[in-house]
Amino acid sequence: MPPPLRIGVVSSGPAEFSTIHLTCTDAGHLPVAYFYGRSLRSGGKNLPDAGETTAAVLGAVPPGMDLLLPGSVNGLARALQSYRLDLLIVFGFAWKLPTSVLALPRLGVLNIHVSMLPKYRGPAPLLWAIRNGDPSSGITVHRMDSGFDTGNILAQQDGIPLADDISWTTYCAEAMPVVGELLRRSLDRAAAGDQGEPQDHSRASYAGFMEAAFSVIRWSDSAGTIHNQVRTHRFMRSPDSPVARLDDTWLRIIRTSLEPADVFPVVCGDGRPLWITESAAGRPPEAV
Repeated sequence: MPPPLRIGVVSSGPAEFSTIHLTCTDAGHLPVAYFYGRSLRSGGKNLPDAGETTAAVLGAVPPGMDLLLPGSVNGLARALQSYRLDLLIVFGFAWKLPTSVLALPRLGVLNIHVSMLPKYRGPAPLLWAIRNGDPSSGITVHRMDSGFDTGNILAQQDGIPLADDISWTTYCAEAMPVVGELLRRSLDRAAAGDQGEPQDHSRASYAGFMEAAFSVIRWSDSAGTIHNQVRTHRFMRSPDSPVARLDDTWLRIIRTSLEPADVFPVVCGDGRPLWITESAAGRPPEAV
């Protein structure tokens, strides 16, 4: 029986860490260190909920496990070298890793991406799936290379439903069992030196961060477009947006419905009504 792989995990929350840890240990491998991605960019500011998430991640860390919070690619590289990893697994980490870091683990780096690659490459695939009104999404486990989500695919599965009132908790209930199964298959392939299948780059699309103008609702848009805009911000837990002007009042729009509700609807640009079922006082947006 081959020796267990020494595995490092870079991720962004307790559900991700727990799923990866359980999958690795069930497969007979040895996670040796967690790395929490506390910023969107190397050297960037901490995420607004970094402290809260760090505390939650600590609750998912097994006794004796190291948890590191690298602030830059250089700091991450130094830590990875010290652990002499066979494999690094990344899930929900927005930094683009240079080839010098990808080369540190003996068997390379695997990334868990929440889309059916090559669709929605980039840091925000799930946000764009919600924004575009996709009824479902996929999961892909692929090898990381010098591009952004361009590496060879080891396993993927489509058909994870995106509920109308989607939250990270409800999404995880559907997605994490799939992540575990796909990762288990990918670990076997990686351990055997399997490089996976190339992506069809001609079918690629990109899912970047939301633009500033996306925080402001335009009633000239279609009802479906605005409804999905609100869903996307609610999924992101946006504290102050999206905002919309109704008569002379600015509101933060928290929840809408395309079906009749016990409130007066707003007629949108396509002539369809949209019911605002939850809102709060808002502020006029800065110039966008």
